[in-house]
Amino acid sequence: MNKGMLTVGIILLMIIILLIINIINNYETGGELDYYLVKETTEAAMQDAIDVEYYRMNSLIRIDKEKFVENFLRRFADNVDSTRSYNIKFYDINEVPPKVSVKVDSMTVLSINNQAADISTTYDAIIESNYIGDPHTELSLQDVTSDVGVGTVPQE
Repeated sequence: MNKGMLTVGIILLMIIILLIINIINNYETGGELDYYLVKETTEAAMQDAIDVEYYRMNSLIRIDKEKFVENFLRRFADNVDSTRSYNIKFYDINEVPPKVSVKVDSMTVLSINNQAADISTTYDAIIESNYIGDPHTELSLQDVTSDVGVGTVPQE
């Protein structure tokens, strides 16, 4: 009887240890997965939200806020883990220069009744450009009488 109870106790202890290891593993990998999901989704949504027409007219990179949010939510929903719940907040979206701040709170296995967000991921992104403006384009933006962009070659 003594050895039987000892065996049952060891089995229960091993099950409890396996559950604890599973919960810790879920928490640790969940934070890393959330970070890369938010990072990749934000960067891709910003690229999709670039206003090409505005860039062609003014040589400035600009994003559309509504298009960014729509693309972000669609991409995030396509790649998210369906066993967890998420709370997405957009703190700062600038159109020119393009900058976004996104915060995603996710509930892990330890969450009870969705009371506490166990993993919080914040990501700030900007679009940078190496492009130094064309002097003819800059001239046309400053001088309203300039014929740059009309199809003529400027006089030197």
